[in-house]
Amino acid sequence: MRRAPAVITSRVPAPSADPHVLRALPLRQAGTTAVKALLSIAGATLLLTGCSSPTDPAKVITDAPVIVPGKPGEVAATLTPGQTFAPLPSPTINATDVRYVQDMIVHHRQALEMAALAPDRAQSPRLKSLADRIYDAQGPEIKAMTTWLEEEGLREPDHHADHATMPGMATPAQLTDLRNAKGESFDTLFVTLMIAHHKGAITMAETQLINGSHDRVLTWAQDVVAEQSAEITRLQRLLG
Repeated sequence: MRRAPAVITSRVPAPSADPHVLRALPLRQAGTTAVKALLSIAGATLLLTGCSSPTDPAKVITDAPVIVPGKPGEVAATLTPGQTFAPLPSPTINATDVRYVQDMIVHHRQALEMAALAPDRAQSPRLKSLADRIYDAQGPEIKAMTTWLEEEGLREPDHHADHATMPGMATPAQLTDLRNAKGESFDTLFVTLMIAHHKGAITMAETQLINGSHDRVLTWAQDVVAEQSAEITRLQRLLG
C-alpha cells in the first residue's frame, strides 16, 4: 500500500522586539517587524524628549525691572521689560533748535563762499590748506542739517536770508573786497573775516546749547564750538 506523501508545514514565529529573534526570522518578515519596533521606540523617545526638554533660552521671559541710565544730572529710569522694547518717542524740538539749524545753514554757506576764493587768490599754502579744510567740513554739515529739516517737515532757509541778523557774517561790501584781493592782502582779509565769522558761529552755538532741546542739534552745536575754536587758533597763527 502506497503511503501519501507527507505534508511539511512551517510555523512562522511570532514577531518579537528581541534583535536575536529578528535575525532568526525570514528576511522579509524580519524587515517589517524591525521597522515597526524602531518606529515604536522612536515615538516613545520623542514623547519623552518633548516632555523633558529644557525651555528655549531665547523664549525666556523675565519680569525683572531694567534700569536705564539718564543723561548727566538726570535720575536713572526703572522700566519693565515691555517698556524697554517699546519704541522711544521722538525728541522734543523747540523754536531755538529750528532757528539755529536754519541760521547755521546760511552761516555755513557764506563760509563756503569765502573758502572757495582761496585757491586762486591766496598766497600762503597754509591758508589754502585751512580753507580746504573749512570747505570739506562745512559742506557735509550743511547737507546733514538740510536733511534734518526735510525729515522734520521744516522749512529750509533760502539763499537770500537776512545775513545782518546773524553774528559774524561778512557784509556784501567785505565780500566784494575779498573777491578783488590777491596774494598777501587776500590772506590778511580772509583771516580777519573768517575769525569774525567763526566767533559768530560759536556765539550762535552757545545760545543753542543754553536754550535748545533736541539732542542731535545740541550735538551739532557742541561740534561747532570745538571745531571752530580750534580753527580760530590756526587762523591767528597765520597772522603772526
